[in-house]
Amino acid sequence: MQYRPFGKTGITVSALGFGAMRLPMTADGKHADEEKAIAVIHRAFELGVNYIDTAPYYCEKESEIIVGKAVQGWRDRVYVSTKNPIEDASGDNWRARLEQSLRKLDMGYVDFYHMWGINWQTYAERILAPGGPLEAAQKAREEGLIRHISFSFHDEPDKLIRLIDSGHFETMLVQYNLLDRANEQGIHYAKEKGIGVAIMGPVGGGRLSGFSEEIRRLLPEGFENTPKLALRFVLSHPGVSVALSGMSTIQMVEENAATASQTEMLSEDERQRIQQLLDQSQKLAELYCTGCGYCMPCPNDVNIPANFEYMNYYRVYGLKDYARAAYANLGQGSNRVKSLPASACVECGECEDKCPQKIPIMEQLKEVAKTLG
Repeated sequence: MQYRPFGKTGITVSALGFGAMRLPMTADGKHADEEKAIAVIHRAFELGVNYIDTAPYYCEKESEIIVGKAVQGWRDRVYVSTKNPIEDASGDNWRARLEQSLRKLDMGYVDFYHMWGINWQTYAERILAPGGPLEAAQKAREEGLIRHISFSFHDEPDKLIRLIDSGHFETMLVQYNLLDRANEQGIHYAKEKGIGVAIMGPVGGGRLSGFSEEIRRLLPEGFENTPKLALRFVLSHPGVSVALSGMSTIQMVEENAATASQTEMLSEDERQRIQQLLDQSQKLAELYCTGCGYCMPCPNDVNIPANFEYMNYYRVYGLKDYARAAYANLGQGSNRVKSLPASACVECGECEDKCPQKIPIMEQLKEVAKTLG
């Protein structure tokens, strides 16, 4: 296993981290399979993984409990990360959520405690509020309940730079993979500023788990599968400290650990070649839609950017099964009202008047419905 400095924390972390969001589940899917999950986590520890990340709502709210049990006997050798969802601007409520996580984990402190999934607005309006989460976090750190204040991020790349410059955080958790490179420069900047960088979604949340001819042409010689390339691509970024993988089987752990144990992730030539091909693919995708969102909201609740995004996965990257499955999920469950598929378009034309690229949106939505529906 390769190990890397985690920013200025003074800690060295394994290049591969265990993301405890996809633990083995029971046959009915209602509970985590504790025995299997602990066995998988222990195999990761045996292979040198020393960073494990969980959260209050993972795996039917059972992930923290299982991680706590799995870490017993390993606590002095591994670092535990969990998260606070910042539901309001109350420092007292933030503290209550921290204490609940500590009870579920059955431990006296957390190494890395994240302000979970924040954007700049949440930071400015809630985290910085007088008597709010930041003050509570600083007090909890002084008390030894958390060792490092961290954040995970979902916002525009320029807001990431502003959060780094705030000086309030020691590590960050951001999305980065072959298909999602928006945070690439922010990761470079974090390294310059001494922020430890953990990566979520190195295999694109499953999008890169399969093959396509379009993805295959990105593969340097010697790469027999896309997930291995995806993980090595992420780990070849000089600013990345640890990449989290949601692993549910011992086989997945062993394969990922083997990849993270290689001394050279990608040569500079290989990385440059991949980036050039990705840039070409991105330009093709932008001919279809840049995802600016100016067409929204749709009066009929069609999620136009999402429909076009899935069409890009189908057409540009050849991820056909993923694209069809994602399209089929539009309008389902919690997405039912304001995130409808292309088939719900009634051709009112309002979106085309707002599109800065003058894309024939109605015709393209017909194509999406025909191809993915």
